[in-house]
Amino acid sequence: MKDKNIGFVGVGRMGSNMARHLHEIGYRIASVYDLNQSAATELAAELGAIAADTPSKVTASSDIVFTVISDDDAMDKLFVADSGGLLAGAEGKVFINCATLSPGAHEKAAKHAAAAGAKTLEAAMASSIPQARDGALYLMIGGGESIFLAHKPLLEDLSTNLQYIGPIGSAAKVKALVNMVMNINTAGLAEGLGLGEALGLDLQILKNVFSQTGANSRVLETDSDDMIQRDHECYFSAAHAAKDSGIANALALDAEIEVPLSTATEVQYRKLIDEGKGELDKSAVAELTFKGRSEPATAT
Repeated sequence: MKDKNIGFVGVGRMGSNMARHLHEIGYRIASVYDLNQSAATELAAELGAIAADTPSKVTASSDIVFTVISDDDAMDKLFVADSGGLLAGAEGKVFINCATLSPGAHEKAAKHAAAAGAKTLEAAMASSIPQARDGALYLMIGGGESIFLAHKPLLEDLSTNLQYIGPIGSAAKVKALVNMVMNINTAGLAEGLGLGEALGLDLQILKNVFSQTGANSRVLETDSDDMIQRDHECYFSAAHAAKDSGIANALALDAEIEVPLSTATEVQYRKLIDEGKGELDKSAVAELTFKGRSEPATAT
């Protein structure tokens, strides 16, 4: 795999650190592209890569292209065969799509790629920036099993754990449920801590009790101190939390399943967006549940 040219489309917090890790362990990063051209230029200089000015130039210079982009609309715009899109000259290329999108967006991209003679995989990530930097992602893979097995060594170099889920679209469904539950847990923790403070409880003692009882959760470990200290440096933004809860809620609607907790959680995160706090970390949901938090929260 290390003899292949690797490209990245989308070099924000996750994509840039995935590229850095692969570069450090001997992969050749051929080119990078981002709507934020300065981010692409800086990363390209760091990695000895080309800062492409169109997605099609990433395809032209790469055998395998990772996409780490924001939403379904961005995905639709990438997977077109016009002169600037990813599918111009894409025959024989492999696209590994890592963003949390709707299953339909992944399926549409795979269909267009197949028509252009290219292959696709989903590599949904249930991890954050430090794991991307260290090659310690948890990856859920969707796509043809033979394509997965052919690229398993590369995916293993980005992860500590791989889970093959099934056909294209299936990994997106699982990832939507992962983030649905995570977001519910985060919003629930914010309410518990906010109410605890309002009742005059010692929040460090409350945290300890939570950790030893049924109130324990992964987000208690990752988010509780940030909620208390109002330090919302962004690892996973409130805007992304709203988007991902929305994907899960749309799936529930299609399946005719009631998800009132997830619906309420999406409302909370959309309130943060409305208040101009969408680019803070998801822990900023505590800004809605602690009394007297009228001053701006920090994102140090």
